Parts: sequence; structure tokens; C-alpha cells
Amino acid sequence: MFGGLRAASAAPGGKSVYVLNGPNMDLLGKRQPELYGRETLQDVERLCRETGDRLGLGVEFRQTNSEGALVDHVHEAREKASAIVINAAAYAHTSVALQDALHACEIPVIEVHMTNTFKREAYRHTDYTAQVATAQINGCGANGYRLALEQVRHLLDKA
Repeated sequence: MFGGLRAASAAPGGKSVYVLNGPNMDLLGKRQPELYGRETLQDVERLCRETGDRLGLGVEFRQTNSEGALVDHVHEAREKASAIVINAAAYAHTSVALQDALHACEIPVIEVHMTNTFKREAYRHTDYTAQVATAQINGCGANGYRLALEQVRHLLDKA
């Protein structure tokens, strides 16, 4: 797990937004910076917390390299969160288990990819998590997380 629970939220029932990150996201800033940028995962977490504070959303921020742990985080979020922002990374293109877990959620799910996956390798064009997400933000770098949280706020305000 990366990060921790952030108290205080204007989301329904005082629930936080879970921001979940999949494999190799802990290498941001080191791994292929020409693709993913120089921001670290700590920078992304800071951006999410600042955006959450501005929008009145608590943020629970996590990262795992394990598919099963990511599915467990989704199960937890299903019960405890008002929404999920997820960058499943490579699992977006391979994990039917993660797709099933997200499909079982009855809360908004916003998928984020830092790169435009449709301008990359053909295997990245299949996205199991996008098929069950409420919305997808693709190719905006770390700023995609800010956009995702703004969309969460918009959806919660409409509900």
C-alpha cells in the first residue's frame, strides 16, 4: 500500500475517493520518463490530495504491483468509497478479474492512463477496465488524475 487515509470529505456519507494505482506506477519518474514524465508517484499523490482538498473530497491513495491486491482494494472501495479513480496500468489490458471487481461496484469509476494507449502497442488497445468504467482519461500525464477527481466531484454533485 502507498499513502494513507485522508480524513474529511464532502462526498456522500463522508466517504473518500479511492485512487488506485497498478503495477510499476511506483517507478514513475524513473521508468521511461520520455513516456510517463518526470513526476514521481509521490508527486501524483500530492496532486491528488491537493485536488481533493480543493474539491472537498477525501483521498485514499494506494499503489500495488499485485493483481490480487488491486482487486482487494477495489472490493474495499466498493464498500467504503464514494468513487474510484484507477490507473490499473498493464492490468487494464490483461485482467478480467479486475474488470469483474470494477463491474461489481455501484459507484463511479474513472480510469486514468498517463499515456495515450491508443497511440502505443496494439495489445494496449484492448482495455478491460475501460469497458466497465464510468469514464476514461487517456494521455494527459499526471494531470489526468486531477481531471478524474474533478469528474468525480461533478458526478457526485449530480447524484
